[in-house]
Amino acid sequence: MQVVGETTQLQVWVATEKRKIRINEILIIEDKDLGNLRGEVVETLSYNPFIPLNINGALVESNVIESLSQLGYDIGGSEINIAKVNLFHEAPYPVTTGCKVRVPEFFEVEDLILFGSKEEGLVLGEIKSTQGMYKSLPKHLKGIAKVDDNGEVSQKGVPFIFPIKEMHQYPHIGIFGGSGSGKSYGLRVLLEEVMKHKIPMLIFDPHYEMEFKGDKRYQTSYTLASLGSDVGVEFSNLNTRDLINLLGASHTLSESMINAIEVMHQRNDSLLSFTQRIEGVVTALELGKNGLEKVDLDATDDPQKVQRLRNLLEQYGSLPLSSIKGLQWRLKRLENAGLFTQDTEKIELGILSGKSVVIQGPVWLLGVFATYVMGYFYHKRRQFKDKSSDKFYPPFVIVTDEAHNFAPKGYDSPSKSVVKEIAQEGRKYGVFLMLATQRPTLLDETVTAQLNTKLIFRTVRGTDIATLREETDLTERECKRLPYLRSGDVFLSSAIFGRTIAARIRMAYTESPFSLNPFDELREMSSLNDKELYKKVEPFLPITSADFTDVLKKIEGINSMEELTKVLENLSEKGYIIEEKTPFGQSYKDK
Repeated sequence: MQVVGETTQLQVWVATEKRKIRINEILIIEDKDLGNLRGEVVETLSYNPFIPLNINGALVESNVIESLSQLGYDIGGSEINIAKVNLFHEAPYPVTTGCKVRVPEFFEVEDLILFGSKEEGLVLGEIKSTQGMYKSLPKHLKGIAKVDDNGEVSQKGVPFIFPIKEMHQYPHIGIFGGSGSGKSYGLRVLLEEVMKHKIPMLIFDPHYEMEFKGDKRYQTSYTLASLGSDVGVEFSNLNTRDLINLLGASHTLSESMINAIEVMHQRNDSLLSFTQRIEGVVTALELGKNGLEKVDLDATDDPQKVQRLRNLLEQYGSLPLSSIKGLQWRLKRLENAGLFTQDTEKIELGILSGKSVVIQGPVWLLGVFATYVMGYFYHKRRQFKDKSSDKFYPPFVIVTDEAHNFAPKGYDSPSKSVVKEIAQEGRKYGVFLMLATQRPTLLDETVTAQLNTKLIFRTVRGTDIATLREETDLTERECKRLPYLRSGDVFLSSAIFGRTIAARIRMAYTESPFSLNPFDELREMSSLNDKELYKKVEPFLPITSADFTDVLKKIEGINSMEELTKVLENLSEKGYIIEEKTPFGQSYKDK
């Protein structure tokens, strides 16, 4: 390989007839005056000898073509591979045309591609186009990031290691990608690595897929909790602001509803006491002062109740009935969903013991619960760091998929205010976010801007690509590649690296409950059903048309001649039995 065409102090063209040049490949340019310069391939072209060069001449600068001829390349006679290379650091003057270019040894570019040790970092995958450096890779960096590359599972390049300690300076991670892009798979790998470091995580799982089966190392690293069955909200622990946030997350509250909660909620209220107060106020307002005056206290079964209604009317009579009924409906909805049947003890025990707590539930209920529980544990950690509490509370990571539901763009929600607060101030308290979404455009802009590291998988929508272009250092060329990335290929854009790195996510150690291909699942179920049917008819084989009546009387689960015929034809088609034509009709016999 050698430099061709006009050069600048930032960019050169490289050509060779002897090998293919990979996109994102790192190369060393040996300039006698400037020394060894390091650059990355940002664009590659290959000219086939059977296609006249002048047809595509507009794609390459004319000076490059002239240079190729002057350097002895057989233009139009052989395949020439050309690459545009951007230098990592600006040279003081343009690179010399014609100087030699080669693949580096690992130690020559280690500072550009290795960001931490495997013991202290997160081994997420393999940096793309680093195969040429594998031989020179230290032994301890080999075989630690197996990737699936066209069916072959092995590590062929430099592992990508994310230095998690750097999150102290550059907090929060965003994971973006469309359906089938490998986003959830990448999130799984990320969580596996965090669990290896025993860092507590609070994981909201609306898709019921964050179980980590298949590897014993992770079985004791996480706790699975079902919202409403295992975890919930202890109503008596709620203060008025928490209650407003909870009911507001369930459904938007009007100003009069917020005022009603502030007036009616009392310290240490239980769910029963608050519910009864609301019901009483509703009844009192419906009866009104005149209605209550008509009630004969002596004639009622419960005179105390009537007196209580009168007191409630006197105390809360100025509140609008429609607002109270709205609160009653919202509270009942959360109660029916089981939100108040449990508490947060299981989560607290998990965080204090360094485990990850996976909370599963419907997305709307998770949004309500997250509003409360994120703020609750964040403020516990904050109180410890602010020294308002002497009891140690560990740093932790909050993880959620479908993050645009928790911090939506364009309108306010209670959960959004909590996420924004953690996004802006969580770093100094040691509370971090990992937010995954298919639609970065729908995620609040303030939150997106605080995600210092972004993992970007295949993305198709133009609006999302435009958002990512705005929020990252992805180049125009890289954005054009986004719709065509293979599942599992990712661009990592981070302030930690100072540039975008292309990588392939490693194989996960654990399995998702949804890892089975649905078409394979369908085939397995069909095969299982066929085997069951074969067991039923096997004792009666061979069966002829004349035997159908007798067989129907003895066989279980098959009720008509037509159904029996279909079963036998299906088993014959699947190869379980053999069907033959005889002068007396069809005959079915065992193989």
